[in-house]
Amino acid sequence: MESGGCVGNSCPSMEVPYENGNGELHVLAVDDNLVDRKLVEKLLKISSCKVTTAENGLRALEYLGLGDQEQTKNISKVNLIITDYCMPGMTGFELLKRVKESSGLREVPVVIMSSENIPTRIDKCLASGAQMFMLKPLKLSDVKTLKCRLMNCRS
Repeated sequence: MESGGCVGNSCPSMEVPYENGNGELHVLAVDDNLVDRKLVEKLLKISSCKVTTAENGLRALEYLGLGDQEQTKNISKVNLIITDYCMPGMTGFELLKRVKESSGLREVPVVIMSSENIPTRIDKCLASGAQMFMLKPLKLSDVKTLKCRLMNCRS
Protein backbone atom coordinates (compact mmCIF):
# COMPACT_ATOMS: atom_id res chain seq x y z
CA MET A 1 0.00 0.00 0.00
CA GLU A 2 1.33 3.40 -0.93
CA SER A 3 1.72 6.05 1.75
CA GLY A 4 -0.73 8.89 1.39
CA GLY A 5 -2.95 7.29 -1.21
CA CYS A 6 -6.61 6.58 -0.85
CA VAL A 7 -7.26 3.24 0.73
CA GLY A 8 -10.08 1.11 -0.55
CA ASN A 9 -11.89 1.14 -3.84
CA SER A 10 -12.57 4.82 -4.07
CA CYS A 11 -11.46 8.19 -2.82
CA PRO A 12 -14.40 10.24 -1.56
CA SER A 13 -14.49 13.90 -2.44
CA MET A 14 -13.38 16.06 0.45
CA GLU A 15 -14.44 19.58 -0.46
CA VAL A 16 -14.29 21.72 2.64
CA PRO A 17 -15.34 25.29 3.38
CA TYR A 18 -12.42 27.61 4.07
CA GLU A 19 -12.15 29.53 7.30
CA ASN A 20 -11.30 32.76 5.51
CA GLY A 21 -11.40 34.21 2.04
CA ASN A 22 -7.75 33.48 1.21
CA GLY A 23 -8.23 29.73 0.81
CA GLU A 24 -6.14 28.83 3.84
CA LEU A 25 -7.02 25.50 5.42
CA HIS A 26 -7.08 25.33 9.21
CA VAL A 27 -5.89 21.88 10.25
CA LEU A 28 -5.98 20.33 13.72
CA ALA A 29 -3.03 17.91 13.90
CA VAL A 30 -3.20 15.38 16.74
CA ASP A 31 -0.27 13.13 17.68
CA ASP A 32 1.15 12.07 21.03
CA ASN A 33 4.68 11.87 19.58
CA LEU A 34 6.32 15.32 19.61
CA VAL A 35 8.61 14.58 16.65
CA ASP A 36 5.74 13.27 14.50
CA ARG A 37 3.52 16.19 15.54
CA LYS A 38 6.21 18.74 14.62
CA LEU A 39 6.82 16.99 11.29
CA VAL A 40 3.14 17.08 10.36
CA GLU A 41 2.91 20.71 11.49
CA LYS A 42 5.93 21.70 9.38
CA LEU A 43 4.65 19.86 6.29
CA LEU A 44 1.22 21.48 6.62
CA LYS A 45 2.73 24.96 7.09
CA ILE A 46 4.95 24.48 4.02
CA SER A 47 1.70 23.70 2.18
CA SER A 48 0.21 27.03 3.34
CA CYS A 49 -2.10 25.61 6.00
CA LYS A 50 -2.89 27.18 9.33
CA VAL A 51 -2.08 24.52 11.94
CA THR A 52 -3.21 23.93 15.50
CA THR A 53 -1.66 20.96 17.29
CA ALA A 54 -2.84 18.77 20.14
CA GLU A 55 -0.83 16.12 21.96
CA ASN A 56 -3.75 13.75 22.48
CA GLY A 57 -7.39 13.08 21.69
CA LEU A 58 -8.72 14.71 24.86
CA ARG A 59 -6.89 17.98 24.12
CA ALA A 60 -8.25 17.86 20.58
CA LEU A 61 -11.81 17.45 21.91
CA GLU A 62 -11.30 20.40 24.28
CA TYR A 63 -10.08 22.56 21.40
CA LEU A 64 -13.02 21.51 19.26
CA GLY A 65 -15.48 22.31 22.04
CA LEU A 66 -16.38 18.67 22.63
CA GLY A 67 -14.84 18.34 26.09
CA ASP A 68 -16.71 17.21 29.18
CA GLN A 69 -19.12 20.16 29.01
CA GLU A 70 -20.06 19.40 25.37
CA GLN A 71 -19.69 23.09 24.54
CA THR A 72 -20.18 24.24 21.00
CA LYS A 73 -18.30 27.56 20.98
CA ASN A 74 -15.34 26.28 18.92
CA ILE A 75 -17.26 24.04 16.55
CA SER A 76 -16.24 24.37 12.90
CA LYS A 77 -13.05 26.17 13.81
CA VAL A 78 -11.08 23.74 11.68
CA ASN A 79 -11.41 22.50 8.10
CA LEU A 80 -9.58 19.22 8.64
CA ILE A 81 -8.48 16.96 11.50
CA ILE A 82 -5.45 14.75 10.98
CA THR A 83 -4.80 12.34 13.82
CA ASP A 84 -2.49 9.51 14.75
CA TYR A 85 -4.27 6.21 15.30
CA CYS A 86 -2.23 4.92 18.27
CA MET A 87 -2.33 7.33 21.20
CA PRO A 88 -2.67 6.72 24.93
CA GLY A 89 -5.95 7.65 26.63
CA MET A 90 -7.98 8.13 23.45
CA THR A 91 -7.06 6.61 20.11
CA GLY A 92 -7.43 8.42 16.82
CA PHE A 93 -10.28 6.04 16.04
CA GLU A 94 -12.12 7.11 19.22
CA LEU A 95 -11.52 10.76 18.30
CA LEU A 96 -12.91 10.07 14.83
CA LYS A 97 -16.06 8.54 16.34
CA ARG A 98 -16.61 11.52 18.66
CA VAL A 99 -16.21 13.99 15.80
CA LYS A 100 -18.59 12.07 13.54
CA GLU A 101 -21.18 11.86 16.36
CA SER A 102 -21.16 15.67 16.76
CA SER A 103 -23.82 17.48 14.76
CA GLY A 104 -21.57 20.53 14.38
CA LEU A 105 -18.44 18.67 13.35
CA ARG A 106 -19.54 15.57 11.45
CA GLU A 107 -18.84 17.25 8.09
CA VAL A 108 -15.21 18.04 9.00
CA PRO A 109 -12.94 15.56 7.19
CA VAL A 110 -10.83 13.36 9.48
CA VAL A 111 -7.64 11.73 8.22
CA ILE A 112 -6.10 8.92 10.25
CA MET A 113 -2.38 8.27 10.09
CA SER A 114 -0.44 5.32 11.43
CA SER A 115 2.97 3.71 11.10
CA GLU A 116 1.24 0.32 11.02
CA ASN A 117 -0.30 -0.97 7.82
CA ILE A 118 -3.09 -3.15 9.25
CA PRO A 119 -5.89 -3.67 6.68
CA THR A 120 -8.62 -4.41 9.26
CA ARG A 121 -7.74 -1.18 11.13
CA ILE A 122 -7.75 0.81 7.89
CA ASP A 123 -11.12 -0.64 6.85
CA LYS A 124 -12.61 0.08 10.30
CA CYS A 125 -11.51 3.72 10.16
CA LEU A 126 -12.80 4.28 6.63
CA ALA A 127 -16.10 2.56 7.44
CA SER A 128 -16.50 4.86 10.47
CA GLY A 129 -16.14 8.04 8.45
CA ALA A 130 -12.41 8.70 8.00
CA GLN A 131 -11.75 10.38 4.66
CA MET A 132 -8.29 8.86 4.26
CA PHE A 133 -5.81 6.61 6.02
CA MET A 134 -2.19 7.65 5.53
CA LEU A 135 0.96 5.77 6.46
CA LYS A 136 3.61 7.47 8.58
CA PRO A 137 6.03 9.04 8.27
CA LEU A 138 4.20 11.61 6.19
CA LYS A 139 6.05 13.27 3.35
CA LEU A 140 5.47 16.64 1.69
CA SER A 141 4.00 14.84 -1.35
CA ASP A 142 1.41 13.19 0.96
CA VAL A 143 0.34 16.57 2.32
CA LYS A 144 0.15 18.07 -1.17
CA THR A 145 -2.01 15.13 -2.32
CA LEU A 146 -4.25 15.54 0.73
CA LYS A 147 -4.61 19.29 0.20
CA CYS A 148 -5.37 18.76 -3.48
CA ARG A 149 -8.13 16.25 -2.60
CA LEU A 150 -9.55 18.69 -0.05
CA MET A 151 -9.69 21.38 -2.69
CA ASN A 152 -11.11 18.83 -5.19
CA CYS A 153 -8.21 19.29 -7.63
CA ARG A 154 -8.27 17.57 -10.97
CA SER A 155 -5.02 15.86 -11.84
